[in-house]
Amino acid sequence: MHDDHTGEAGHKEQSGQASHDRHEGHSTEMFRRKFWLSLALTVPVVYWSTHIQELLGYRAPVFAGSEWIPLVGGTVVFLYGGRVFIQGAARELRDRAPGMMTLISLAIIVAFVFSWVVDLGIIVAESLWWELATLVTVMLLGHWIEMRSITQAQGALDELAKLLPDTATRITDDGEERIAVSELRDGDTVLVRPGESVPVDGTVTSGESDVNEAMVTGESRPVDKGPGDEAIAGTINGAGSLRIEVSRTGDETKLSGIMRLVADAQSSKSRTQHLADRAARLLTGVAIAAGLVTFASWRIIGAAVDFAVVRTVTVLVIACPHALGLAVPLVVAISTTLGARNGLLVRDRRGLEAARTIDVVVFDKTGTLTMGEFRVVSMTTADGVSEEEALAIAAAVESDSQHPIARGIVKSAEERDVEVPRAEDFRSLPGRGVTATVRGNAYRLGGSALLEDEDGASRDAGLREAAEQAAQRGQAAIYLLDADGTARAVFAVADAVREESRAAVEALHDRDIEVAMLTGDAQAVADAVAEELGIDTVFAEVLPEDKAAAIMRLQQEGKRVAMVGDGVNDAPALATADVGIAIGAGTDVAVEAGDIVLVRSDPRDIPRIVTLSRATYRKMLQNLWWAAGYNIFAIPLAAGALAAWGVVLTPALGAVFMSASTVIVAANAQLLRRWDG
Repeated sequence: MHDDHTGEAGHKEQSGQASHDRHEGHSTEMFRRKFWLSLALTVPVVYWSTHIQELLGYRAPVFAGSEWIPLVGGTVVFLYGGRVFIQGAARELRDRAPGMMTLISLAIIVAFVFSWVVDLGIIVAESLWWELATLVTVMLLGHWIEMRSITQAQGALDELAKLLPDTATRITDDGEERIAVSELRDGDTVLVRPGESVPVDGTVTSGESDVNEAMVTGESRPVDKGPGDEAIAGTINGAGSLRIEVSRTGDETKLSGIMRLVADAQSSKSRTQHLADRAARLLTGVAIAAGLVTFASWRIIGAAVDFAVVRTVTVLVIACPHALGLAVPLVVAISTTLGARNGLLVRDRRGLEAARTIDVVVFDKTGTLTMGEFRVVSMTTADGVSEEEALAIAAAVESDSQHPIARGIVKSAEERDVEVPRAEDFRSLPGRGVTATVRGNAYRLGGSALLEDEDGASRDAGLREAAEQAAQRGQAAIYLLDADGTARAVFAVADAVREESRAAVEALHDRDIEVAMLTGDAQAVADAVAEELGIDTVFAEVLPEDKAAAIMRLQQEGKRVAMVGDGVNDAPALATADVGIAIGAGTDVAVEAGDIVLVRSDPRDIPRIVTLSRATYRKMLQNLWWAAGYNIFAIPLAAGALAAWGVVLTPALGAVFMSASTVIVAANAQLLRRWDG
């Protein structure tokens, strides 16, 4: 699998490029290298500049050729450091989307050509070599800082890739062998020792341990693993050893799927990003127009040509939509990776953006709000019989049965840590239930038909009332009878509500969001679950093909709807909703139809999505207002509006202000990392 990292790296590279098109083919290292070399060349250019010597009152050493230092150094800086901006401008113009690179290139080309014209004696003025060199150097510094921010924001993908080990221990008929993970195949058995990373997805065949899955699922507590449990590539084994049968390797693992989803989300463009792109293109046009007006205005009032050119170059530099172009992509990159670290995978950024506006969340019931498995949801016992004793006997009687209700009773006993005794003489009673001997006593377990078969069976009023209430809620009432046919307990068995569902509904209500439930179950069953969880609206007895229509009905009422589901029959509803949220443990069809995927299948993550969406949007707006508002003051200042009062900006100082604006936007975006759900 180590060899497969190249494919994942490709996804990461595409993500970075797509989220920041003007830096296509660029890297943090490239900008760092260009900055330091350009800085080394800029220092002598500035030091031997005549203008700087006059301004600071010193005289630089004079030797043969010293007068050519500004020209030579400035030219090298332009050709070496400025080339990256000119190439970027060429791409922007080729795509008919002039932007920041176009403005920077225009500024440095004007300064470069003007300085050569002056030094060739074509016009009498001061050359701009030191302004040109410092401008290019400062711009390289700004882009280096920007690329570092973007790389850090997308660093979660690199961290995920590091979770995959290079080698694994494969178990063969001849013993153990250490091989490259890429050589593993489905059906192989691997040994994962304490503290090692799980190399593949698979099923535990032997051994018990606790596994840290936080980096993949966001679950903070270690998860107990034993035979039959799923193992996920990239998770960290605890104190025990595990033997795992390989089921998925390479790009097929859940971890690789998460990386693809994150990369795709970072490369998709949100509505806010399109707005920022349009604003950046508009600002580019405004900056060019302002530069032309600045040059013409100063020439009309009699300013020297070099002064007018300097004002023009400063306007072009300070108005670069650098911060505007960074405002949204950096926030989105951070929010996407934050979500991934917390088990929220964003497939489409527009879905995350829309989550802040939803009015109602519609949950599919089975497998989402409920476990999709039978459990004992309540029990009533006869006098003198404890709940623990009754459940232990019932689980013992049902221990050899494969009926779903029987398995639910056994599982309920396991989850409540009830010690289940051994049963003997197990027999099925067709159409009625089962019977077995526990601790020397015969017991029978079954529904109402079992009682009808027992002429002498007795039930006290409490048991009878409990059974009737269970029936009204659409739950199965299972009786425990002793050898005399006396009912000792009644178990209400149903699709159990997840413990997390109640907290999820309460959290959504706290955010002023309605909660609805969509299910094909009978109305009584749906109403019982809704009453237990405090759900506002219930759509019951809904056929799979009608689920999307239920979503549309809510939308026609003017509500923005999020749908949460996990099955094949949920896919149309997920696609119809304004935000489709797929449970990660569900089917591939549902996952593909969702905008957001919950890795942990935990409904409490739904309100966390809303919180992350709102926090992300706030940061986007803050950055957009700063990036756009800054130019309202910067452009007139750069044009020389305060020149009469002695306030005049150089192009290099303009570049510093522009870079400072970019750094502020980047720093504000980084504050989003404090989000904790």
